[in-house]
Amino acid sequence: MKKIKAALLSYGMSGKVFQAPFLELHPGFELLGSWERSKKLIQEDYPEVKSYASIDEILASDADLVVVNTPIDTHFEYAKKVLEAGKHAIVEKAFTTTVAEAQELDALAKEKGLKLAVFQNRRWDSDLKMVRQILLDGALGEIVEAEFHFDRYNPLLSPKAHKETVNSGSGILKDLGPHLIDQALYLFGFPKAVFADIRTTRENSVVDDWVDLLLYYDDLRVRLKASFFVREPNPAYVIHGKKGSFLKPRGDVQEDDLKVMKKPNLDSWGTEPLDKEGFLHTEIDGRIMHGKIPTLKGNYYDFFDGVYNSIVNDTAEPVTAEDGAKVMQIIEAAIQSNKEKRVVDL
Repeated sequence: MKKIKAALLSYGMSGKVFQAPFLELHPGFELLGSWERSKKLIQEDYPEVKSYASIDEILASDADLVVVNTPIDTHFEYAKKVLEAGKHAIVEKAFTTTVAEAQELDALAKEKGLKLAVFQNRRWDSDLKMVRQILLDGALGEIVEAEFHFDRYNPLLSPKAHKETVNSGSGILKDLGPHLIDQALYLFGFPKAVFADIRTTRENSVVDDWVDLLLYYDDLRVRLKASFFVREPNPAYVIHGKKGSFLKPRGDVQEDDLKVMKKPNLDSWGTEPLDKEGFLHTEIDGRIMHGKIPTLKGNYYDFFDGVYNSIVNDTAEPVTAEDGAKVMQIIEAAIQSNKEKRVVDL
């Protein structure tokens, strides 16, 4: 099996929790190491890898793939350097800070014949996989409305300075928003228009931390909400169709398991507890279904497997730069909508 040599641009939460464990698990990747600016931690978890002193050192290495998992406002600069150095790239969400940046990176990757993937791992959450299966099965009939939530209860400001200072990548719209927007586009396609209400609710916060987006389709409305003041959680997914409804609490266990250093696998990984199963109420072939249904397993491994295949077999990336640019179109339209207090056509 051909080995793809990979390096990270950061070994904070993203690198330690979401990236390195799957690069280690996949037999097609070899983790070379990470750029570490102050704390030198990666060798504690992976003694055989290297702690790089700079991005230039990584770009001069024999890495085939570089993961750009630094603060959002650095994504464009670093991803451009990676591509110009002739290396494939995975870029964390939000892909960039503007549509223009996303399109420039997409064009550069295509010009150089390189693969450029956006790390939208939440497509492989057990929750979204179950929602997608319900839609593919046609269990609800024609969909009338959907509402997705990514809510938390956390009134305290983040200790990470880049998240709480005004910059081109800060705020919940570009933090949790890309997950919700990408999922909506993945399931329903690109909308006709957007309306957005964006607020700041935490004491002493200077960035947006509450968002309510409404995506307009021909015969469908999709609402996306994120907040830090939801102590009693709403269902993460509510889908209503002309035949029935599906409600799903957020139940994916991967992030929590990864945070306590559980190692991912290809067997039992991503198995939700039974109390997080979704609730289906519909009619199929004249029979009423009314109750909980088993959830599919989640596994972020499938994203990395998709990246591997895209590089080795020249297939499409699992989440393309074009996908990332479309998310940025929604974000830019949302900012305009909130500012002008109107629906913005796309």
